[in-house]
Amino acid sequence: MQSMNISLPEPLKEFVDEQVDSGRYSSVSEYVRELIRDDERRKSQDKLEAFLLEGIRSGEPTEMTRQDWEQVRREAIKRLEASRSRKTASSLLLAGAGWH
Repeated sequence: MQSMNISLPEPLKEFVDEQVDSGRYSSVSEYVRELIRDDERRKSQDKLEAFLLEGIRSGEPTEMTRQDWEQVRREAIKRLEASRSRKTASSLLLAGAGWH
């Protein structure tokens, strides 16, 4: 795990210390990690809501045909294979550089 140093004004540092002292968090690091995770979840939720609104605003719904589903499957397989290829290439590069 990587370390990171941050500077806080005294009132914020006191607030963080209070959160740890309350017993909910075992350390300042745990508290900060939880804040970051919450922010990630919030951003993911915002993205999902934007996609849902885009879908709602896109017009009347249409029923998916067999051809539509086949195209979705082909695209999913294509993306999965591309992802696997990138991971394999990265692993080979790291192994060649002496990273394991």
